[in-house]
Amino acid sequence: MAELTKELSQVKGDRPADPGKDVRVHPNPDPPGKQPLDVPTGTPTVIVDDLHIVYRVYGAASDSEKGNAVNALTRLLKRQGRPQMKEVHAVKGVTFVAYHGDAIGIVGRNGSGKSTLLRAIAGLLPPHAGAVYTDGQPSLLGVNAALMRELTGERNIVLGCYAMGMTPTEVKEKYQEIVDFSGIDEFVQLPMSTYSSGMGARLRFAISSAKTHDVLLIDEALATGDREFRKKSEGRIRQIRESAGTVFLVAHDLRVIEETCNRVIWLHKGKIKMDGDPKEVIAAYNKG
Repeated sequence: MAELTKELSQVKGDRPADPGKDVRVHPNPDPPGKQPLDVPTGTPTVIVDDLHIVYRVYGAASDSEKGNAVNALTRLLKRQGRPQMKEVHAVKGVTFVAYHGDAIGIVGRNGSGKSTLLRAIAGLLPPHAGAVYTDGQPSLLGVNAALMRELTGERNIVLGCYAMGMTPTEVKEKYQEIVDFSGIDEFVQLPMSTYSSGMGARLRFAISSAKTHDVLLIDEALATGDREFRKKSEGRIRQIRESAGTVFLVAHDLRVIEETCNRVIWLHKGKIKMDGDPKEVIAAYNKG
């Protein structure tokens, strides 16, 4: 918290805030001439302050506690119940600030806390300690994002757009664009239960990205598309950035991260191991 407060006080110059003005904060305090070409110049959109996320896993048991005749008899004689809950510390003291215009890639091995961090930023997981502050409502797009399998693609497009706050007129204007972008064509009239996993993921991305979000969180949604769709998706992410949005992207394809993002956060065992230029972070990640 002290580090975060120091950063914000430096960029604000310790001047009292004027409630009538929009205070612009820049992530790089280096003097002019040393700025990278792709530094966002907007206000903070997401502040993650010493965030800790702890899962409580029910029904878990160690090898010595697993159900077998000997252990069951031992617990019976000792009048002990089977252990019902264990805690998993998935995110451990993560702190960073994201800005308008940022496209932040999040890399790390399986189990490093990437998806957990996105869900916490989206407000789907309560912090065990620390806090997350966002400007606007973050929108989480994942491969398992909820669309109704019993309904047609057409109905899911309409309902999905309404859920994002779009008006009926806006839905009509965006409908064909969503169909064309997803590439599902005539399947739009069929129930989503008939779609392949790739078709479903493409439709979810097309719906979610049809509206400009203040903060868009993408969890592996690009991994299921073909090369053509990935190119379109990367172009859409750039459009979102140019319209003063912020994008978080989790993907195992490091090429997509490097080409799309201006910043990369490397998570390792729930902690930030490195945060900075995509090429530098990805190079270190590949070596590690």
